[in-house]
Amino acid sequence: MKRTYIDSGVLIEAAQARSGSASIAPTILAEPNREFASSIFVKLEVIPKATYYKNADEIAFYEKFFNSVVHWAHPDDRLMQAAYKHACDFGIAALDALHVAAAISVGAEELITTEKLSKPIHRATGITVVSIQPA
Repeated sequence: MKRTYIDSGVLIEAAQARSGSASIAPTILAEPNREFASSIFVKLEVIPKATYYKNADEIAFYEKFFNSVVHWAHPDDRLMQAAYKHACDFGIAALDALHVAAAISVGAEELITTEKLSKPIHRATGITVVSIQPA
């Protein structure tokens, strides 16, 4: 099994793909050879907005994914310090640095994101960052 940390953009694309958007996100989430990792950071990026706008289908989609997560990163001081170091060393935005640190902390082999290859998150070391955006 490939331990995979899914960024919030991938979940959002997968939720939208149910209504006809062309995306590989749903395919990634359905692959049987993956076990998923996540964090409260991803939840904070997807659940509150869907809740505020009372989008029950979207909330159900996200909750189904979060219920399938096997490895949860715990936001402790060590994770925060690692995120800070990634942000400083590679010029990564704060939340992306938290995702990188969270993924590494749970031993994920890859972090799948919607960030383009030109974005700083792809400079991170310690984990393979994969974009689902066309090159």
